Amino acid sequence: MEYPKKVSEHIVSWIDNYINESGVKGIVVGVSGGVDSALTSTLCAETGQNVLCLEMPIYQNKDQVSRSEKHIDWLKSKYTNVTSKKIELDKTFESFVSSVPNNSSDKHELSLANTRSRLRMVTLYYFSALNDYIVAGTGNRVEDFGIGFYTKYGDGGVDISPIADLLKSEVFSLARFHKIIDEIIEAEPNDGLWNDNRSDEDQIGASYEEIETAMINFDKNEDLSHREKEVLKIYKSFNNANKHKMDPIPVCKIPKDYL
Repeated sequence: MEYPKKVSEHIVSWIDNYINESGVKGIVVGVSGGVDSALTSTLCAETGQNVLCLEMPIYQNKDQVSRSEKHIDWLKSKYTNVTSKKIELDKTFESFVSSVPNNSSDKHELSLANTRSRLRMVTLYYFSALNDYIVAGTGNRVEDFGIGFYTKYGDGGVDISPIADLLKSEVFSLARFHKIIDEIIEAEPNDGLWNDNRSDEDQIGASYEEIETAMINFDKNEDLSHREKEVLKIYKSFNNANKHKMDPIPVCKIPKDYL
């Protein structure tokens, strides 16, 4: 990114204006230990508005917990407008799992992974309503509008999306500009929703860098290497399968002469 300072100031101003115009009292952000939530929470903190950072571990990898704690400590050392809470959701998740039929299928495991994300969304909105805050999303452009790599009504359930027009490479550029701790920037992207700690690349079948290239080459099939063609196929597969997340909810329109 050529002008990280300019882009950062634009996003911060956009968040600040939105809060001022909507009349709410602040922002709540879920902090996971990844670069997207680290950047989003930092940009929100830059506004000077009240920012509540929530840690919401569910059988979380210790490294992820450590990174999120370090980031929140770093934020609070820099910004007096930042507060935080840690809400342990292990028992909440266990209660849900014990309430549904036991199943060994892959779809069952995916459903439970998505449930983790949705429990976090519920928690974010509890504190949002409690404090008259809005929920800031942490999705980037690749996830939100490229391959739909998020949970519908989970981490996709937000009020504003400050970084959703940034490619993943641009997220890293802004994170470095803001001097977010190296441990977060260097960590392998991971949504933290699986017991086996699989990475985003494991789930997608390609790196974010490769997916970005595929987004740019979406309508091209010529002059691509074998791997680039493979990744383009992966990108198109995710993009098509997740249209239901990225397109507006279909509404059944009633003909006027029926009314």
